[in-house]
Amino acid sequence: MGKFVNNVKEFNTYCEENEVEFVDFRFTDINGKWHHISYRRSAVEDTMLEAGIPFDGSSIENWQPIEKSDMLLKPDVPTAFMDPFTADSTVIIICDVYDIYKNEFYERCPRSIAKKTLKYMEESGVGDDAFFGPENEFFIFDDVRIWSGVNQTGYRVDSEEGDWNRSTKYDDIGNMGHRPGLKGGYFPVMPTDTMVDLRAEMMLILEEVGLTVMLGHHEVAQAQGEIGIKYGDMIEAADNVQKYKYVVKMVAHLNGKTATFMPKPLYGDNGNGMHVHQSIWKNGKNLFYKEGAYANLSDMALNYLGGVFKHSGAVASFTNPSTNSYKRLVPGFEAPSILTYSSQNRSAACRIPYGSGEMATRIETRFPDSTACPYLCFAVLMLAGIDGIKNKDVPVGPMDIDLFELTLDEIKEKKIPQMPRTLREALEGLREDFEFLKPVMSEEFITTYRQYMFASQVHPDESRPTGFEFRSTYSC
Repeated sequence: MGKFVNNVKEFNTYCEENEVEFVDFRFTDINGKWHHISYRRSAVEDTMLEAGIPFDGSSIENWQPIEKSDMLLKPDVPTAFMDPFTADSTVIIICDVYDIYKNEFYERCPRSIAKKTLKYMEESGVGDDAFFGPENEFFIFDDVRIWSGVNQTGYRVDSEEGDWNRSTKYDDIGNMGHRPGLKGGYFPVMPTDTMVDLRAEMMLILEEVGLTVMLGHHEVAQAQGEIGIKYGDMIEAADNVQKYKYVVKMVAHLNGKTATFMPKPLYGDNGNGMHVHQSIWKNGKNLFYKEGAYANLSDMALNYLGGVFKHSGAVASFTNPSTNSYKRLVPGFEAPSILTYSSQNRSAACRIPYGSGEMATRIETRFPDSTACPYLCFAVLMLAGIDGIKNKDVPVGPMDIDLFELTLDEIKEKKIPQMPRTLREALEGLREDFEFLKPVMSEEFITTYRQYMFASQVHPDESRPTGFEFRSTYSC
C-alpha cells in the first residue's frame, strides 16, 4: 500500500480530494500510547506543517515539568492517512516531538529515539537499512469488568468462545455449543471460529490506512486472533503497530466487542505476543544471510542475536514492560523464555523462520509483547544487536529440541540463559546494564524510564493482594 502523500503540496491536494474537515496530529508517549490534537483544516497552514505545532508537554505522564511545558509536534507529512472511523472527514498525521529548550528532538520521544537509532546504525557502518516485521496477537471479548480499591480487586472477561460458557443459557439464540476449548483455537473454521467476519473487516480497513495485509487467522487461545502485516523499515513498522492497534480496537468497539493486546488476560491459556522479525541490509544485500550456514544465518546475525541475549534484562524492560508480561513468559504456553535460537523451532526465544534465499533470511525474537512501545522496543533490540556485532557476542545454540519439555534443572545443567522472571528483575538489569543504550538514549531518559516503570507498574503490583492470595492464605 504505502504512502498517500510525499510532501506538503501533495498533502494539500489530498485534503481537497477527500474534502477534509479536520487534521488530527498524533504522537506516542513512552508507554506506547497514542495521543492526539485535532485542528480544523482551515486553521492548518503550511508553515505549521513545517515549523511545528505547540502543545503542553507537562500534561503527558512522565514528560516535561510544568515550568518547561511548551513543546512542538513536528508533523511527518508523508505519514498522512484518512481516519476510517470519524464521522467527519479527518486526516491523521504522525508526529515527532521537538524540545524547544534544547533545540533538538525530544529525548523522551520514542519515535525520535528510533530515528536516532537508525542514524547510529548507519554512522557505525553496520548497515544502511533495517527491516522489522512485528506480529501482534490480540483477544476479542464480549465484556470486560475491572475493579480495584482498598478492600477489593478483581476482573472478569467474557467471550462466547469461552470454554466456561458451555453450560450458559442464552435467552435470545440459545447455546450453539461450538467452542475451541483451552488451547484449541489454532485454525478452526466457523462456527467454532466466531471472529472470521470481524477479522476480515479489520483487514480491509488496515489496507485503507496504508498497511499491506497478508493474512488473518484465529490464534491458539480462546477468543484470540492475529492479522499478518508486511514488514517495513524500523519507523514504518512501528508506525504500523500504532495503526494496527488502533484499527483492531476500533473495529471491535464499533461491533459491540472489546479488543485487548494485554499479554496474559486468561489464566491457563496462551497469551499475546509481539514476535519481531529483524534483518539488517547494506547496499541492497541482506547482511544476516550466509548461504550454507545453519539456517543460512550469517555471523553478523548471530552476533546481533548474541547482543540481544547478553543484555536480556535491560532489553526486556523495554520489550516486556508490564508486570503482566511475565505472566505470559512461563513454561507451557508457547511463550519462549529460554534464550537460545533454532531453525523453525517455536520453543526458542529466537526462531529462524523457514525461507529460501537471501530475501527471506531473518531472525524472529518471540519474547516481546504489545505492552511495549514499538519504537522503543525496536530501538533497544537494534542497540543490543549492534553492541553484539561490535563485541562478536555468540548466543547459546542452536538447539533443535523442544525446549518446553526441559525441566528447570536441565536448563541450568545446559547453562542456557533465561529471560527475567519479573519486571522488577528486568528493571534491575537495566540499572546495571545500560551502556549499550547510551549512543542513542540519554542517561537521564534511561533513569527516568526505570524509575517510572517501578512507580507505575512494579510497586503498585507488588503491594496489592490478589484473589489467588486470598484463596491460598486467608485460612492459614
